[in-house]
Amino acid sequence: MATEQIAVRLPTQQLKVLDDLVDRGVYESRAAAVRAGIEAVVELDRRRRDDRSIVEGYRRTPPTDAERAAAIASMRNAIAEEPW
Repeated sequence: MATEQIAVRLPTQQLKVLDDLVDRGVYESRAAAVRAGIEAVVELDRRRRDDRSIVEGYRRTPPTDAERAAAIASMRNAIAEEPW
């Protein structure tokens, strides 16, 4: 995969937190931590877009009363099966 280098300026406090993550071995390097952060932001955006698509679909075609009742019954059954 081709890569490109970018420059990022961070406030000193954020850089200290980043370095602490690297020092504790959470990330291999500053770059690895920044990449993980970018991946998290991209994944969050993908999930938000998926969520919006689902909501738009339900707005276009709302569930029927029977579908709504079946969903509620399914949730109740799942809760009843929990071992708490």
